[in-house]
Amino acid sequence: MSIGEIFYIVAATFFVILTFGFIRAYYRNKFDPQGRRIDMLDENGELKDS
Repeated sequence: MSIGEIFYIVAATFFVILTFGFIRAYYRNKFDPQGRRIDMLDENGELKDS
């Protein structure tokens, strides 16, 4: 295995881990601990009427 192939595998693995981390953090910030969307709650913590 050449150094180029090793670098490619390391870079691809790093990219996958980084992408997964960004997506996970994005969705963690969208929901509260009860699994409700934060942007759909009003000031009292209840769901808004559509």
